[in-house]
Amino acid sequence: MSHPSNTPASIRFLFENSVFLIAGALAALIWANFDEQSYQKFVNFDIAAAVGMADADHGETGHQEQPADGQSADGQSADGQSADGPHGEQQPEHDEAAATPAASMKHAEHGLTLHFLVNDILMALFFAIAAKEVFESLLPGGSLSNPKKAATPLIATLGGILGPASIYLAGAAVFGQMDSLGRGWAIPCATDIAFSYLVARLIFGNGHPAIAFLLLLAIADDAAGLVILAVAYPSKPIEPMWFLLTGGALALCYIFQKTLRLHSFWWYLLIPGVMSWYSFQMAGIHAALGLVPVICCMPHAKSDLGLFAQMELNRHDTLNEFEHWWKYPVEIILGIFGLANAGVVMNSVGVGTWMVVAGLLIGKPVGITLCTLFAEKVLRLEVPAGMSYRHVITLGMIAGIGFTVALFVSTAAFKEPGAVQDSVKMGALLSFGAAPLAFMIAKMLKVKPTGAPESTETDSEAA
Repeated sequence: MSHPSNTPASIRFLFENSVFLIAGALAALIWANFDEQSYQKFVNFDIAAAVGMADADHGETGHQEQPADGQSADGQSADGQSADGPHGEQQPEHDEAAATPAASMKHAEHGLTLHFLVNDILMALFFAIAAKEVFESLLPGGSLSNPKKAATPLIATLGGILGPASIYLAGAAVFGQMDSLGRGWAIPCATDIAFSYLVARLIFGNGHPAIAFLLLLAIADDAAGLVILAVAYPSKPIEPMWFLLTGGALALCYIFQKTLRLHSFWWYLLIPGVMSWYSFQMAGIHAALGLVPVICCMPHAKSDLGLFAQMELNRHDTLNEFEHWWKYPVEIILGIFGLANAGVVMNSVGVGTWMVVAGLLIGKPVGITLCTLFAEKVLRLEVPAGMSYRHVITLGMIAGIGFTVALFVSTAAFKEPGAVQDSVKMGALLSFGAAPLAFMIAKMLKVKPTGAPESTETDSEAA
């Protein structure tokens, strides 16, 4: 996940620090709280219906002849009068239904809403790059290739999933909302790699072993997240026959690579990639995961240089060229994702919010620390040299920044927009609180960046 060294520093700063995602999320929050109705119209704007509306206008059919499903298209006219105009009060049920996210999402299968375009199509590229990092980490030299080296962080990852999920489910049971909120147990299990890496560099300094530990944990967390999304949150009842098309896409990848020896990633993306995406969409697996199988079938390097390794820029295998080409566009996509998903009104705070926040800010660090202790004291595994439990506790809090994936899982777990979805989304947004808390914990435990004099406090005292 490196960027060309000849890119101006100001541009690199924007892309390397997720500025677009932050800007998109902030813009969505401000917009939704000042004018929620126009924000929802924007997010659920039916692009396909808009094109159809233009044809209808050309044919002078007028909006009176359009069916109910087309109402949302009329509601998106430039002046917005059909939804908010002087006649709105005479047909409130029809207009309100057309203006709600739920109404637009219900006909997403026969209309291309902006929300569907972003979450189901464009975000497939984000998950493809995440899958690329997970896949490469399994190659020789990768952080997951050596079981001995990866064992402790992998067990810590398990704690970073079980801890948040347990706290979330316990909260749902205590508040008697298991039926309405229980489905969201996976939301606080996420770790945002980009933001956690940024905060870790500031706290530990470049080159500290705690950063490698955190990145390995985050990569494993991403791998688990992909599985959870596919298994726990199908978009509809699973239709296994469509996996035959997935198999056909992989077979075509094999032919492209071994027989035709095609190098350009566009061949793999536009033909097998589209086939795989469509098969996931039709099979009931979240379509955003549709490119993941194809990633593993692209021609790739035989070893891994590590996450964020600058030397990857010198590699020109198909898989690395795919990432080099798409890395910047995906950052823009994440900005649009933030704009399309983070628009939550402040009064949406509820039980779901605090369950997600507790899972991320308490369950993550506690789960990671306890499982690291278990790995060392019970399984006799090793914590990387140069790390103490002061670092483990601190990086556990850093891992509580769930944001991007937590926000995405919120929409996958609770597909129907409304109070429940908004409350858990607010929890995902508030996970940013893990960053200042991590700085506070680091200061309390006297954790200093690499190169600064460290405290002489013993591990046992810190733990």
